[in-house]
Amino acid sequence: MSSASPTSPTPPPFVEHPGGFVAFVGAGPGDENLLTLRGATLLGKADVVVLDQSAHGALLRHARPDVEVIDVSAGGAVPLSAVQAAKGGRNVVRLCPGDPMFFASITDEAAACAKGDVDFEIVPGVPPATAVLAYAGIPATTGPEFRVVDAEQVDDWSAHADTAGTLVVYNGTGEAVAIGKALVAAGRPESTPVAVTGAGTTTEQNTVVTTLGRLGPDLKHAVIDEPSLIVVGDAVRLRDTLSWFETKPLFGWRVLVPRTKEQSGRLSEQLRSYGAVPEEVPTISVEPPRTPQQMDRAIKGLVTGRYEWVAFTSANAVKAVREKFEEYGLDARAFAGLKVAAVGEATARALIEFGVRPDLVPSGQQSAEGLLAEWPPYDSMLDPINRVLLPRADIATESLVAGLTELGWECDDVTAYRTVRAAPPPAPIREAIKGGGFDAVLFTSSSTVRNLVGIAGKPHNVTVIAAIGPQTVRTAEEFGLRVDVMADRPSASALAAALAEYGAKQRQAAVAAGETPRRPSQTRRGARRRAK
Repeated sequence: MSSASPTSPTPPPFVEHPGGFVAFVGAGPGDENLLTLRGATLLGKADVVVLDQSAHGALLRHARPDVEVIDVSAGGAVPLSAVQAAKGGRNVVRLCPGDPMFFASITDEAAACAKGDVDFEIVPGVPPATAVLAYAGIPATTGPEFRVVDAEQVDDWSAHADTAGTLVVYNGTGEAVAIGKALVAAGRPESTPVAVTGAGTTTEQNTVVTTLGRLGPDLKHAVIDEPSLIVVGDAVRLRDTLSWFETKPLFGWRVLVPRTKEQSGRLSEQLRSYGAVPEEVPTISVEPPRTPQQMDRAIKGLVTGRYEWVAFTSANAVKAVREKFEEYGLDARAFAGLKVAAVGEATARALIEFGVRPDLVPSGQQSAEGLLAEWPPYDSMLDPINRVLLPRADIATESLVAGLTELGWECDDVTAYRTVRAAPPPAPIREAIKGGGFDAVLFTSSSTVRNLVGIAGKPHNVTVIAAIGPQTVRTAEEFGLRVDVMADRPSASALAAALAEYGAKQRQAAVAAGETPRRPSQTRRGARRRAK
């Protein structure tokens, strides 16, 4: 008799809660990027989000724009209104610090849901006990034991003095000196390494490394932001080798990016990768031309074959043409048969996102001059049409038109959009700019220099000034600013990389001198001189 081979039972299809429910979602240790995929998915489906907005407000970017937000303080429970909403068929997400079941018990809240016959789900989060140690460069398990305790629940520290590995203490920073003394009194050597980390996994993270015997004096003048952790054990010795987060070249630097969020998305993301805290402050506002007829005629000419080339000198120009296309029910197929030029990387990306791959992008200088250097002269044998469309800003210079004319082309120079000075930023931003609250400012054009100074004033002496190219440097110097950093090529990405290189050299110099690296904003009394 033959026997059939066993088969695994087919799992039932996954079905979301048919009615309302409450999801207790671990928000992680502080870094918003450590939210789990399941947590992000549930936030995207939530009708109601209950959270401590001061701690976890950034995670609302995963939620729908119309989501109802209930702000509760740290330690607050799910309000009755949220439970009633779940009973009424709505999806409720309760964001909890760290992991919902790890020293942040939601047992009573979950029990209340069960008692009220409300479906609930518990989504684990990344606990600080492991995440903060990883961000501090301290391995959790170098010995046979990894022990995590809540200081508020410990009466006798002698029970933890013989931990054969790493001891992690939650909620104990305020009593850190007393805890250290208790561990020593119970037999732990005074030479035992200790690290105290505040605001772990965020750009405010700060770690003090000491020993049990030196804990008091070394913490006396330290600024440790809550929430914080105490780590005791030999694993702390490896921090010098494994520290990676606090040693980023721009760690904790507050960097002003005088561009709109639409323009600075990739730039801000790059700055964050270096450990910086970018803050976008728009200096210009982009508005439609006062008379749209010129653009209407240009779009008609583009579709009917009037042009051989279309040259885009900015991402804003691409956006203006794209919006006009949508107004007429057109799409990227209207560029069929046309040659398209982009002045640089950012403009080329905007075109590709539109569905148009440019035929010409300067390989050298990304400017009108760089574009002209590679633009082919008009050849009546090769080019059936000698006309170029230039959809540009109202303040664009004439150098590109003049250069193309010299190459034998005729240009339709069309105002696609207007640039006007943006409204002044809020008072705290203006005060930070003038008072040295920013560590660096990235100027991506001469207009950003003029407009920022016009709406907010000159950056403080200690603020590092980074400029995208020689013309922007000259403009900054005209305003009395000393430029510290210039990109090796005129692109925002290269400018951010140059600032990171500058920050890395400053950090290396401080370490070589035996000093603690300091951000520029921390040296206001020793302000550098302005350019003469």
